[in-house]
Amino acid sequence: MSYPNPFSGQIHTVSLQPDDVHSIVFWSKNYGPWLPHLDEIAGRGYHFYFHYTITGVPRELEPHVPDWQQSVLILRKLAERTSPRHVQWRFDPILFTDTLGMDFYVERFRGIAKSLAGATRRCYFSFALFYDKVERRLTRAGIRFRDPSLEEKQALVQSLADIANEYGMTLYACCEDALITGRVQKAHCVDGDLLTELFPECPLAFRLRPTREQCGCVASRDIGMYDTCPHGCVYCYANQGHQAALMRFRAHDPQGDVLVN
Repeated sequence: MSYPNPFSGQIHTVSLQPDDVHSIVFWSKNYGPWLPHLDEIAGRGYHFYFHYTITGVPRELEPHVPDWQQSVLILRKLAERTSPRHVQWRFDPILFTDTLGMDFYVERFRGIAKSLAGATRRCYFSFALFYDKVERRLTRAGIRFRDPSLEEKQALVQSLADIANEYGMTLYACCEDALITGRVQKAHCVDGDLLTELFPECPLAFRLRPTREQCGCVASRDIGMYDTCPHGCVYCYANQGHQAALMRFRAHDPQGDVLVN
């Protein structure tokens, strides 16, 4: 499969033959369309685990993401067909606005965590990053946003850690080292130790290769592509705009050698 570097446009090629792939780490906000293909992918010999983003924020921020209650049902189906260790819940990004603050996120986190109890063991979180294009998009949408202080973040995260512990989960901080405590671990979203735990029959010689500051991921190939996600989240840094992304998403050829021609 070929894919472009999102910054330089240079085309890279990677083999997706099962013998050449140790494992696949999937990210999505909607695995519903993916569920019918799970058995086929597993049957071809691929190893994989999932990051499933469920935040439950209002439509003004995530206009085309399924309702969080629907996503909870889908996550549970993934866990039933693999295991709770294979499915990682992501509660990110946490974005403070004039209407969304600590009370909202504590209440929403509790509701989702309670609904997911037993279906996952981990929850990854991060706070929104305000790249220039993200700030412009939020401003155009009329959303008044702010970057909370470290003290506010710490207070919220401690409340989330209490809730996570109550429902049998561990909280992981993604690129948020200042928020790591005894109850909040550093995230390794592409996690060599977890891969070794899940697939002991396939020993993995891994090395850390962070993709940005404070990232804890091991070396991997990211074959995703900017401007292809149709969810239209206003805070997204990977899309220039919803219509452009929708057009590219629809242009995808499942039989093609590249994600989008």
